Parts: sequence; structure tokens; C-alpha cells
Amino acid sequence: MAQFKVNTERFDPYKNYKFRVKWDGNYVAGVSKVSSLKRTTEVVKHREGGDPSTSRKSPGRTEFEAITLERGVTHDPDFNDWANKVWTLNNALGKESSVKDFRKDVTIELYNEAGQVVMAYTLFRCWVSEYQALPDLDANANAIAIQMIKVEHEGWQQDVGTQEPAEVSI
Repeated sequence: MAQFKVNTERFDPYKNYKFRVKWDGNYVAGVSKVSSLKRTTEVVKHREGGDPSTSRKSPGRTEFEAITLERGVTHDPDFNDWANKVWTLNNALGKESSVKDFRKDVTIELYNEAGQVVMAYTLFRCWVSEYQALPDLDANANAIAIQMIKVEHEGWQQDVGTQEPAEVSI
């Protein structure tokens, strides 16, 4: 059976290096790494009084694991501005965070080798719980300075409206 419904001759799964992230309707500059989307549903064990020593299992509360976004340090303020909505140094009492707009929906788009969107996921009611403005600096290293934000969210959903695009030969 073909793995792809539209491109039945395609054999290889999609690569993980072509993606974009956006919030507030704009793509975020330079994101080079996104951690995996993961959810876990607790198992609730129970048994009836007359049951033998076996238990039954049913689904309980579902938790969504936070994601991290990484990018090279630039002058683009998106990470800093969003992180500052939750906490800013020297804010007056009662103005420590922005309750109005510190949450955002975030979209992650995956692309095929031809640059066509093949999948998209939306993360709901996200906010920054951790922000790393600069990494450890090392004069002996040969590396890019990386910023990182840890994003908490209340769930994600695949955009089923994003269909497999027809791939054409060039």
C-alpha cells in the first residue's frame, strides 16, 4: 500500500529540517530547532469489588508537554518581547505581567523538499515559561549563539485542511 495518497510514487517520509513557525500571523525569524509535540494521557486503574485480582484501565487527564524553540541570536525582538509579556524587570507592583495578551496560538508548518506545506499544527494558548537570551559564551568555541524559549501550551491540533500537495517534476 502506498504511504502517500496523492504522490503514490513517493517512498521517502518528509524530512525534519524544513519548517517554519509563526504567531500573531507572522513568521518568526531564524527558528532552527523545535522540540517534539508530545501529549500523555494518564491511565486510571480501577476494579469492581467483585472482580478478581485484575484491574481495568481507562483514560484520565491529558497533559501536553511544553516545547522549546531555538534560534541564532539576532536583532529580531520576537522572543524577548513575548517573554517580557510574562515578566519584566523593575515593573511596578501589579504590572508584573500582561494578562491581556501574553498567550498566543503558535503554528508550526512542515515543508517538503519542494517548499510546499505538507503538514501544519496549531498549539493553543501558549505562553513563555523560560527564556534564554544568551547561551554560555566561550571564546574557544566555533558555534552560533543560540536563544531559546520554552513554550507552555494547552494542547495542539493538526490542521486537517492542509492536504498532501501534488509534487511535480522539474
